[in-house]
Amino acid sequence: MPELTEVANGLAFPEGPIAMPDGSVVLVEMFGPRLTRVLPDGSKETIAEIPGGPNGAALGPDGLFFVCNNGGRFTETDMEGLTFPGALTRSKYIGGRIQTVDPATGAVTDLYTECDGRPLLAPNDLVFDAHGGFYFTDHGLVDDEERVHKIAGIYYAQADGSGIKEVVYPTDDPNGIGLSPDGTTLYWAETWRGRIQQRTISAPGELVTPGLVDTTQCLYGFPGFQLLDSLAIDSAGNVCVATIVNGGVSVVSPAGELVDFVETGDLITTNVCFGGDDLTTAYITLSTTGRLVKTTWPRPGLALEHLNT
Repeated sequence: MPELTEVANGLAFPEGPIAMPDGSVVLVEMFGPRLTRVLPDGSKETIAEIPGGPNGAALGPDGLFFVCNNGGRFTETDMEGLTFPGALTRSKYIGGRIQTVDPATGAVTDLYTECDGRPLLAPNDLVFDAHGGFYFTDHGLVDDEERVHKIAGIYYAQADGSGIKEVVYPTDDPNGIGLSPDGTTLYWAETWRGRIQQRTISAPGELVTPGLVDTTQCLYGFPGFQLLDSLAIDSAGNVCVATIVNGGVSVVSPAGELVDFVETGDLITTNVCFGGDDLTTAYITLSTTGRLVKTTWPRPGLALEHLNT
């Protein structure tokens, strides 16, 4: 296990970390539910309370934070002192949405709640491109009471709220999402199938659809019982995906080879982002234990739109 330095603890299922230029890390606490700023000394400030289930976040235009809200898709469950995302509690579910948060005022605004009349189910994670838009995953919804599994997909939306469209359907429990350094490949992780999918981008919000039998659409499939959460891309184009059950961050090359695994010791390691002056500090959310940790990464992370550019 690499040397991990604890930055903060006592977080209510942290996810969606954003390493800010001032050295703080902004993240969501899914069971807070809120958007939180973690200062370098480990102290915490609430930016905004966000009803539902804030699940992923990114810094967007005009200094606004964009949040994927799963609407309360998961119920907080305690197992021997560890926090796990349990089944849907229907009475608490408010519907999925993409929201913006103004850090100056804490104002939370719904940007998108549907696409072509179909409600968003459980938005999970998002990534901005260089053209004024962003891709996001919708994790879908499992209703145990009605024995229904509602499958969703991948969307592309304008940051100013002027338009949204579905670009991939169906995809099974899509979670983390990212763009290659040149912006021509979209990657996302499928949680329960344990695989990283990829598509070629032909134009902003336009993906090349593969045929029914096309092995190139899957970058890497993990063996055994390994589940996937959110991801980040490093400067070499490697996909760094938070890996559940074995607890760590797996690094997969653009050629589809597993090149590294960084163990964290937390069964539900949910996300990683890169910060510091040279983007070689990896911040990792350890969600069952409610911690944010950091470690030195062997390669710089990829500079993100609206943040590290």
